[in-house]
Amino acid sequence: MTLSGRVLALDPGSKRVGVALSDTARTMAFPRPALTAGDGLVSAVVSLVEEDEVSLVVVGLPRSLSGAEGTSATLARALATSLAEALAPQGVGVEVHDERLTTVQASRALKAAGRSARSQKGSVDSAAATVLLESWMAGG
Repeated sequence: MTLSGRVLALDPGSKRVGVALSDTARTMAFPRPALTAGDGLVSAVVSLVEEDEVSLVVVGLPRSLSGAEGTSATLARALATSLAEALAPQGVGVEVHDERLTTVQASRALKAAGRSARSQKGSVDSAAATVLLESWMAGG
């Protein structure tokens, strides 16, 4: 694992993929605009990695509260594998990190900030990626 440089976190979903980026000291996480899931996602992430000089990508691994992995986790692992292959020439690492309850936490935080459930639709994915990245940076 690279111990310095920016980290890009992805919270994969069926329609959108939330995106967050750390500062170079890896102490703060910032939401970025979500990406569209599906074809073109890997190349879009590679572009972000190059633009923002990212040294590590963290992909959220959705698990049930019991820790079991389902279809979404299989898709997240496949995304991580595809990204690892695409980013290997640049020396950029890819990890998966447990993302249990990140969307719930993000939605609650947005609600506390005065955002209605309806107005959260476009931002909750990247807010969840921010929660994921903060969890990863905290070591848990």
